[in-house]
Amino acid sequence: MLTYIPHEKINLKHHPGFNEAWLHDRIAENPAVLGLGDVRVIDRERASGAAGRLDMLLFDEDNGRRYEVEIMLGQTDPGHIIRTIEYWDVERRRYPAYEHVAVIVAEDITTRFLNVMALLSGSIPIVAVQLDALRVGEHVVLNFVQVLDQTDLRVDDTAEDSGGGQVDRGFWDQRAGRALMEICDQVLAVVREASGQPTEFNYLRWYIGLRTNGVVRNSVTMSPKPTKGVIQLHFRNIDGASWKERLEEAGIAVQSKHKRRMRATLGADDFTKHRELICQAVREAAGGAEE
Repeated sequence: MLTYIPHEKINLKHHPGFNEAWLHDRIAENPAVLGLGDVRVIDRERASGAAGRLDMLLFDEDNGRRYEVEIMLGQTDPGHIIRTIEYWDVERRRYPAYEHVAVIVAEDITTRFLNVMALLSGSIPIVAVQLDALRVGEHVVLNFVQVLDQTDLRVDDTAEDSGGGQVDRGFWDQRAGRALMEICDQVLAVVREASGQPTEFNYLRWYIGLRTNGVVRNSVTMSPKPTKGVIQLHFRNIDGASWKERLEEAGIAVQSKHKRRMRATLGADDFTKHRELICQAVREAAGGAEE
């Protein structure tokens, strides 16, 4: 049976026994405490040009997402917010093949900060984590709570996003390789069949989208990940929950945070083995695309 033990909240910033370096070490020992998933530390105190040094860079291999983490004791302030966004911007420009999320960790996430981030909602993917340090007997407990999660941008922004700039087929042939690009070609063929439209690839630096008669129609987008030998297929206009269940039963890794959106991670073997199931999902997305 659990026993109640009284605790006392302490302020790390003003406590003589703790400092920011100590907090960095505790997070680095187990970065999962931030609630960002199964992440690992890529770098600490990372040089970021004129912006300064990024406290911590984390990576989630399952979804190819990098987290630019800025950590501070005490209360958030405007300078801290600006630095966090600057670090995120520097890293996403350096490594556009990954998703990037800005993360701010502080003991006091102010209402002013949350109001500012509400204004930027849909433009900058950002997570705010509030830290509560608790003294329990002779021990200190660190409790991290996400008070803001804007990792998913507005649908209209992601659909119209520049994708890192226009590139050509040669760019992706060199980056992704023949095997992954052949899967993309097969997906395109299914989209054309389902939509009955002369759809073609829209080659962008971060992903491969679709367009019809010069108009972007991103019912399905493709993100080849050559280092892992997989393709991430992003679907829209689809029953995400239902398809997540169906694809997971087939052993395909799927993420679905929205009712009408889904992302499946496929290897060459997955596409060959479950071709008809995947094609059904592509057809539903393509057939439900807005004209």
